[in-house]
Amino acid sequence: MGQKYEIQIETISKPKAEYQTDEYFELDLPVAPAVMVDEEIVVEGTDVSEDKLETVICQHLGIPTPKPRKKEMLERLIK
Repeated sequence: MGQKYEIQIETISKPKAEYQTDEYFELDLPVAPAVMVDEEIVVEGTDVSEDKLETVICQHLGIPTPKPRKKEMLERLIK
């Protein structure tokens, strides 16, 4: 995504125990694993689809959102 859009990506990885400390909860950050775009929590405690992430990034940048890929559309119909 960083190559496709003008955005800065920061990845933070810590041992699981560090995410469960009182100090971490005081930071008011999402439960790991999580994805945030600016201050918006896109998802926490689970993975996120590439389409969902791309949509949120586009909304944040104020550009048109991409059309869902055919595979993603089929998966939605099947569920």
